[in-house]
Amino acid sequence: MEQMEKDLLKSIADISGFMPGSAFNLRKNGEGVERHSTPNVKIVTKEDKPGIDIIVKAYTSGESVHIPVILTESGINDMVYNDFYIEEGADVEIIAGCGIHNDGCDTSQHDGIHTFHIGKNAKVKYVEKHYGEGSGSGERILNPVTIIDMEEGSFAQMDMSQIKGVDSTMRKTEANLGPGAKLVINEKLMTHGHQQAHSDVTVNLNGEDSVVQIVSRSVGKDTSIQVFHPIAVGNNRSRAHIQCDSIIMDQAKISSIPEIAANHVDAQIIHEAAIGKINSDQLIKLQTLGLTSDEAEKEIVDGFLK
Repeated sequence: MEQMEKDLLKSIADISGFMPGSAFNLRKNGEGVERHSTPNVKIVTKEDKPGIDIIVKAYTSGESVHIPVILTESGINDMVYNDFYIEEGADVEIIAGCGIHNDGCDTSQHDGIHTFHIGKNAKVKYVEKHYGEGSGSGERILNPVTIIDMEEGSFAQMDMSQIKGVDSTMRKTEANLGPGAKLVINEKLMTHGHQQAHSDVTVNLNGEDSVVQIVSRSVGKDTSIQVFHPIAVGNNRSRAHIQCDSIIMDQAKISSIPEIAANHVDAQIIHEAAIGKINSDQLIKLQTLGLTSDEAEKEIVDGFLK
């Protein structure tokens, strides 16, 4: 494995060029290249379309699954379908992510459709990072689709971030919550240059006492464009909270469009949204401590996106 590939894996999945002893599947340039299952976590190639099924047995605990994707050739257009079957009472962490290194003039693109079937009282932590790099003029495009179906009493935390270097992304997330299910979505995003990022999130609170919390934090630089459109629909006695906070810089454009709907008298849904520039007092304070203007700005942005 080349050093560039190791660096990509470190950035998106926090692994140093070798796969961990837990379950994993490495996809490179549109093909599966390395895989390992465990007694409790099975990874199986789909027969009807590109992608894999990940099956986590009932009451599995303490296991993790790594499923990184890397594109290292210019002109690759990769489409993958991954289904996660998290059986009743299981507790698992899934580390995904896609890294694109494009040194050529052609577009490199990865579109991933991930569907989660989360069983009764199961728990899932899902971490997904997107990252682009390379010296070529070809674009780096990522279009993830995430579908989450949650049964009674289940819990899911979805931590999804775009680090840098992605020219265009269109993220779509849809979740359907059963009774007592709880979903936490944390999105973190930075755009710069002429990049564009759109994120549509729809959560249907179908079950009694279902709960969702959606938190988005983003930074827009240069002439980049961001659009965040979260929708929470209360179809039963339920609770939802949407919070969108953004820092806007240079000539960037940011739109935050929270949407809430209550179809039940006991649905409680709240949204908050704020967009603003970096506080000048914070910059001055850090500069008095010896930081340059650029260093102070970076410190504030990094802290905001933690």
